[in-house]
Amino acid sequence: MHSKAPTDEKSESRLYIGNLDQRITESAILKMFAPFGNIVSEDFLWHTRGPKRGEPRGYAFIQYSTKEEAQLAKARMDGRLACGRPLVVHFANEKYFAETNTMKSAAAAAAAVDRKSVTAGGGGGASSSGQTSRAATIAAIRSKLKSLEEERAGGKKPRLSENPPPQGQ
Repeated sequence: MHSKAPTDEKSESRLYIGNLDQRITESAILKMFAPFGNIVSEDFLWHTRGPKRGEPRGYAFIQYSTKEEAQLAKARMDGRLACGRPLVVHFANEKYFAETNTMKSAAAAAAAVDRKSVTAGGGGGASSSGQTSRAATIAAIRSKLKSLEEERAGGKKPRLSENPPPQGQ
């Protein structure tokens, strides 16, 4: 357990900074976040391949020497405008948890609907609750995938009629 302590301390003082405008530079990030404490490291991410090679990815990570400095920076900088865009600042490990919580809440909502249908059908044993949970999780994942597809398509619904039926069946 002792070996996990430095990793935990590091994650508690490492911030994710997102929604960065393409014009923001590494030095600008450092100047914005330096007043809140001692910055130990900074990772400004760039595209390394493809047509956007050499352009900023739109997010960065800053490591402070203490958790308290990171908390202060997060409190003061989250939502602050930089080049006309609100910064998204949270602890680096919170991004994963936020996405996980979104999926869990969607799964819980789907499970509630499934429980109503199971109760109405009269079959609510211990074995069906495990399957209800799995069904709710699958429903949540499908819902998330559908919303991502719609977002990627710019709100346009994909035209399925353009795909020909499979041959040889």
